[in-house]
Amino acid sequence: MMAKKSGGTVTLRERMQMAGRLRQDNSQVQGAAASLLNGLAVLEAFSVQNPVLGVTEVAHRVGLHKSTVSRILSGLAEAGYVQRDEETGRYRLGLGLLALAGPLLADLDVRRAAVPYLERLTESTQETSAISVWNGHEAIVVEQVASPFQVKHTATIGTRYNTFESSSVRVFLAELAPALATELIGSGQIPRKAGDGLPVDHTTHLQEVARQAYAVNDGATAEEEFGVSAPVRDYRGKVVGCITAAAPRSRVYKQATRDALVQAVQHAASEVSTRLGWSASLPG
Repeated sequence: MMAKKSGGTVTLRERMQMAGRLRQDNSQVQGAAASLLNGLAVLEAFSVQNPVLGVTEVAHRVGLHKSTVSRILSGLAEAGYVQRDEETGRYRLGLGLLALAGPLLADLDVRRAAVPYLERLTESTQETSAISVWNGHEAIVVEQVASPFQVKHTATIGTRYNTFESSSVRVFLAELAPALATELIGSGQIPRKAGDGLPVDHTTHLQEVARQAYAVNDGATAEEEFGVSAPVRDYRGKVVGCITAAAPRSRVYKQATRDALVQAVQHAASEVSTRLGWSASLPG
């Protein structure tokens, strides 16, 4: 996927450009696009939960033949986007991806604006804080400051949340038109499990989340997980992010910090919103 040339290397993009110039018929151009999409699908097969995968595992996840996946992984390894363990033959994401993601993360105004406030939030609460953005059906963590406690809840950058029970997901859903939120939930893009302890009527519940400007996950996703999220707005009033504080439920209830966490997260979200140009005052 990356070959030597005079004066440097041929990048993936340059190869696609050359292919586009040399191939004029639609079927060949579509074939090149399909190859690119297959390569992206292979990269997306890796996750925080499954950071190391073999060829067979990747093939199963993306629905491609093992020989095709093997060729794709070999090319991605040459380009530095994945790394192959010589002993096991399995793969993990490579550092080359940081070069791709770096400009995007640096350009996310909400992430840049949030960093100092996440640091203050973690310092004041001693719990993990994070900022997430919405991609249409998932909340994606783009920055985090971990709790100093040995026992803590953390979510690495890039972690995706799509379950209804997640506090960050409900904060984003609450800003959508009710019909769209219902469609996402009904289609299964936002899974919801029975008996999650939340109100059965999701529309009324999301209206309440929007009114109070925060959502709480009190053991709905996992017995020992507590999370509270609040929306971040830009100068237009549009929700562009979500501040979350996460902690072990046992510590929250032992130290009676639930209300304090809610207030701290709302305050942090309000401060980031103000920095982005939003002028509304804190709720309540």
